Amino acid sequence: MVKKIPIGPYHPILEEPEFFELIVDGERVVDIEMTIGWSHRGIELLSEHKTWDQIPFLVERVCGICSASHPYAYVKAVEDLLGIEVPLRAQFIRVIVAELERLHSHLLWTGLAGHFIGYNTVFMWAWRYREPLLDVIEAVTGNRNHYATYRVGGVRRDLPAEEIPNILKLLEVIESKNSMLTKAILDDPVIHARTKGVGVLPRNKCREYGALGPTARAGHYDIDGRRDHPIDAYDKVNFNVIVCETGDVFDKAVVRQLENFESIKIIRQCLEQIKDTEPGDIWTEIHEVPPGEGHGMYEAPRGEVFHYVRSDGGNTPLRHKIRAPSFNNILTNEVSVPGNTVADAGLITAAVDPCYSCTERVGVVDSQSGSRSILTEADLIRLSQEKTERIRKRLARSRLGV
Repeated sequence: MVKKIPIGPYHPILEEPEFFELIVDGERVVDIEMTIGWSHRGIELLSEHKTWDQIPFLVERVCGICSASHPYAYVKAVEDLLGIEVPLRAQFIRVIVAELERLHSHLLWTGLAGHFIGYNTVFMWAWRYREPLLDVIEAVTGNRNHYATYRVGGVRRDLPAEEIPNILKLLEVIESKNSMLTKAILDDPVIHARTKGVGVLPRNKCREYGALGPTARAGHYDIDGRRDHPIDAYDKVNFNVIVCETGDVFDKAVVRQLENFESIKIIRQCLEQIKDTEPGDIWTEIHEVPPGEGHGMYEAPRGEVFHYVRSDGGNTPLRHKIRAPSFNNILTNEVSVPGNTVADAGLITAAVDPCYSCTERVGVVDSQSGSRSILTEADLIRLSQEKTERIRKRLARSRLGV
């Protein structure tokens, strides 16, 4: 008998609110329906009320694990509009911070994946090994998260030369621990049993759905913006793009773990080359942003982040559009979840490393007439106030026993 099983929008396996409805026949999932829109924050609208220099701090908070990726794509969009190049030293610092974030993001995902399959030893290992990494991030940016590093024209903070030897030592520790964790994952029969052949996303479906990042590369879709569209210092370093064959949950784990070694390789090359640049040369002077438009792209840990800006010559953008990789990757669950068991569905949906808040969009579709409309700022405020009032009245009635 075909039944429906709801997961979410609030559920222990979901780190953010999202609603999945599994259509099942016994224990087997035959279809999945997804509903987004549970935590819309209006980032794009807020951006249009911030100055060009304030926006990096805002878009850092699109996702806490993409604190470098969104500011990186944003500043590249504005620099595309301006038609400028940033100093070489700033390019190296940008890449160092971005690759440290990739390490942080991948280790976090590995820990959560271990937790989802009940293998909490992996979860605790990954959390323990993140600590020296967070020490490196703090040494480079001054913060363990929300790095406040990127600005239009360069970076906000130089990398002191005396920090480089300490960073290199910590990278050795991280590399050693990541090697141990990778071997444990690749050799463990329990992990193999729970992840191999589970949630397969083949290459043709990667292309059809526009999958990005490790989700695509696990399915033998060989794309990586760092190699295909290099920005800043990415054309000055050597690294390999990790690609697997099957596209199952196991391959998604393999891609992320092996990419950690490539990130360490990139950071070491940047640290070596930054010694030949001039200390303090970290920003190009900018006086105003003229009318025009620009776009910026960065290969975030989850895949390509895209930002578009339009200027009318004022101190704030006329339009700021953001597309995060989860907006593409979450849709691939339509392919990877059906055919698997209910017990595996939560793991498969988590395997794309989803950021649900990144995907939020608000529009209105009338199911009767088919008409569509986009909500304005005033609409959002009005709806929020109306909902708050309904909740207040319901709580008041509850207290009165009505």
